[in-house]
Amino acid sequence: MTAAVALTLALGAPGVADAKDYLLGSQLPLSGNLARVGQGMSEGIAVAVDLANKQYAGKHTFKVTTIDDETSPAKGVAAVEKLIAQGVVALTGGYGSNIIGPASEAAQKAGMVYMTSGGVTPDLTGRGYKTFFRINNTEGYAKAMIGLLGDMQVKKVSVVYLNKEATSNLAKQVQADLTAKGVTVGMHEFDGATSDFKPLLNKVKLQDRPDAIAMVGYENDYVGVLRAAKVLKPDVKAVVGVWSLATAQMAKEFPDLMENVYGTSMLPYPVEFTQPEAIEFSKTYARLFNKEPDYLGQFGYVQTKLLIEAVLRADEAGTLDKGGLADELRKTDAQTLIGRVTFDEKGDNPNFSHRMGQHQQGKVVLVWPPEAANGKMNFPARPW
Repeated sequence: MTAAVALTLALGAPGVADAKDYLLGSQLPLSGNLARVGQGMSEGIAVAVDLANKQYAGKHTFKVTTIDDETSPAKGVAAVEKLIAQGVVALTGGYGSNIIGPASEAAQKAGMVYMTSGGVTPDLTGRGYKTFFRINNTEGYAKAMIGLLGDMQVKKVSVVYLNKEATSNLAKQVQADLTAKGVTVGMHEFDGATSDFKPLLNKVKLQDRPDAIAMVGYENDYVGVLRAAKVLKPDVKAVVGVWSLATAQMAKEFPDLMENVYGTSMLPYPVEFTQPEAIEFSKTYARLFNKEPDYLGQFGYVQTKLLIEAVLRADEAGTLDKGGLADELRKTDAQTLIGRVTFDEKGDNPNFSHRMGQHQQGKVVLVWPPEAANGKMNFPARPW
């Protein structure tokens, strides 16, 4: 079933004489395996909508229609085509590189800008599409995982990874970089249908005997790996993952599995903000959703805020309906809640680097890099 949600905000821009209505489209997994992460991004988009409404009330109006792609590539394409038929000026959303790939291709064919933070595989920006933009990438996630493992000074790492495009690319980059540093790396691939991870974890325990396990997958995969590890209890010093792991949602839903686990996170939980925009973002998130934001919401907010600003600049320049939005996005140079964002000719953000958080007694503590840390990592420490 396709679910549509409409959000409305009023926006204005200096130099635009007449108030106008703009329609943005958003295609996201609000059901299926990626529903949690899709919902997180959707919430961040809603915060961008709300804050823009507050800032520019009484002037231009933006409407954002979100369609659930149900974690399906084919339905992602259908959602994009439907949104384009409805007259959207740009698209913000998408999660999962295997879904974003065909969805953004449909947008490219229509000359429609597609902005995301949910697809990090290098192939997405290697296609030469002039309408595709993202604020994060594989390199930024790999830097964080490798940096943390380097600070731990581990000598053996077992990489357990899902055999999809984005996860495989990241796993292989981690393998290459760790091997270059003299670390012994064992690679263990699994597919999305895997429900029993004990045979795989048994290989890790008996054959690799690693200092650390590096997980590259999604929420359901992490839960399966950690449940198997809790039974088999491999003698490791750390368990490290990437996206969708060091979040408040995982801490609340799986407290028996998450303690001492590391994952990428731009934000600690509970959130600690000092910068004015970040404080307003957090307060608005709490007001709209009665909870604290996590980094997925932060990404959705940043990508949509930058897109809105570029839409207004393109309209002011008289190029919005002439393909000028992509040009305006490439002029972006902004300090945001995730750091500096610029876009190269491929639509990638070369400045992106993630942070690493660790689950500690129901909280997520930022532990890497040292200059961004709000606490110390528990090391060595296992989740069992």
